[in-house]
Amino acid sequence: MTPDPLASIPHTDPSTANQVTGMWILTQALKKVGIDTMYGLVGIPVTEFAYIAQGEGIRFLGFRHEQQAGMAAATHGFLTKTPGVLLTVSSLGFLNGLTATTNATVNCYPMIQISGSSERPPIDLMQGTYEGLDQLNIAKPLVKAAYRINRPEDIMTGVVRAYRAAVSGRPGGVYLDITTPCLGAVMDRAAAEATLYTPVDTCPPMIPSQTSVARAMQLLASAKKPVILLGKGAAYAQIDDKIKKFVESTGIPFYQMSMAKGLLPDNHPLSANSMRSAFMEQSDVVVLVGARLNWLLSRGHGKWNPAGKFIQLDIDPEEIDINRQIAAPVVGDLESSIDAMLAALPSYKLSMDPEWVPYIQSQSKLKNEKFMQRFVAQTVPMTHWSALSAVRKVMAQNPDVILVNEGANTLDDTRNAIDMMLPRHRIDCATWAIMGMGMGSAVGAAVATSKSVVAIEGDSAFGFSGMDFSTACRFKLPVTVVIFNNGGIYNGIGQNLGKDGDPAPTTLNVNARYDKLGDAFGAQAYYVTTPDELEKALTEAIASKKTCLIDVQLAADSGKESGHIGYLNPATLFPVNV
Repeated sequence: MTPDPLASIPHTDPSTANQVTGMWILTQALKKVGIDTMYGLVGIPVTEFAYIAQGEGIRFLGFRHEQQAGMAAATHGFLTKTPGVLLTVSSLGFLNGLTATTNATVNCYPMIQISGSSERPPIDLMQGTYEGLDQLNIAKPLVKAAYRINRPEDIMTGVVRAYRAAVSGRPGGVYLDITTPCLGAVMDRAAAEATLYTPVDTCPPMIPSQTSVARAMQLLASAKKPVILLGKGAAYAQIDDKIKKFVESTGIPFYQMSMAKGLLPDNHPLSANSMRSAFMEQSDVVVLVGARLNWLLSRGHGKWNPAGKFIQLDIDPEEIDINRQIAAPVVGDLESSIDAMLAALPSYKLSMDPEWVPYIQSQSKLKNEKFMQRFVAQTVPMTHWSALSAVRKVMAQNPDVILVNEGANTLDDTRNAIDMMLPRHRIDCATWAIMGMGMGSAVGAAVATSKSVVAIEGDSAFGFSGMDFSTACRFKLPVTVVIFNNGGIYNGIGQNLGKDGDPAPTTLNVNARYDKLGDAFGAQAYYVTTPDELEKALTEAIASKKTCLIDVQLAADSGKESGHIGYLNPATLFPVNV
């Protein structure tokens, strides 16, 4: 008979209605901080906790893989400004989830990962206990904060600390390690309830100094060719009207990073979205609003005007001067900073070149007209552009649908092709440009907002998370997944240099029928080969408010290596056909 690996853990079942376990206390603690939804995958030692939480009114969405559950929690955090909660088992389940929690930290999404862990003594002595991994110390360098709870009396404290760390300052992922003995510990109900409380002021404002605001306004007033650059931190802040007022009151052209698209409509007359190279080269003052000067902006080098100066609005003082000197840092929460600059604006007279905005507008019109030519050719088999010619029509008719997007060419081309009209309606792979966030983010977006979601996926990107399409189906979410199948990572025409008959490293299967997955899980499924078929299918899918999957057949040679960032690849000394 196989010995019970947990037999050494003291356990006493509650004997009366006057006793509760740590699992009940954890549920109540989460409710006290306002958590009403969890994403996760259960097993020893957290299965019973998930049932208890569900019974106490916390919605639990069970996934096929912890990483996708974590991506859902992170997306939930971005869209709601409250931590998305991920629940995992110990060991490899914890590690699977940690990928998403780390990604949330890098992208500044508030998120809490709760993982059960084995009892401490055999872990600390490395005695080979069940899933005996020192999870806390593995997580610490990868997340914003990490805590372990060993006693039920400390559960409320641990939950509040995790919540405050996740949402305050620069948001991020927090790991909360809860041991099996703590989950199973028994307390008198009255004593347990005495530990519970509702925390006060979990995310206080951080007011920028008057000196920093005055410095920034003086520099902005002196600018001849300024530009306002909006990052996803500006979208996260949910101060859309104030940002709009700041842009329109100054009359300064703006550029929106990918997940900031829609803060102002992409067709706004001050939009410089198609003028990235021009304003990088010519602007003399750039206002960074919730945006970091990282690789996505060439770290402030490359095409940027070397004489240009930066104003940066950020909550983290350590973000200032990391790549370029910031002439006017405004350190504070974004709402307080924008409020202060709006209040100061009437006291300053801007000296913007009167030809700057007309130049941006006239050149934007020319570039946009040239860009639209990509949608004219209705080629079959479809390319990314002919497929997107259909998608953009449908999305324009459904502006309140949230767009989730990942891939290489599928990501880059969709970002450029689909105009966003509303804030926080585009979710993609963000700062790290990683694949594998699609299905989790689609579920998280649908649950957090109750809106319809369209996830446009490359076939390779979909492969990272495809089984969790079944999660959207089980919970009957209004999610439509559109898979652009060109048969490979980048495309399906890679050549094996070894000529041994194996597929090339980037080759998948251009004849794969992803629509059959829709059949398998009870979704409405479509297989389309022309733009007209795609337009019809996507229109029907969105209107149905049901879970749908559209398999879009592209040509195998559609797409190029790494999409728009192939320049990041190392050079080879001989040709490689990718």
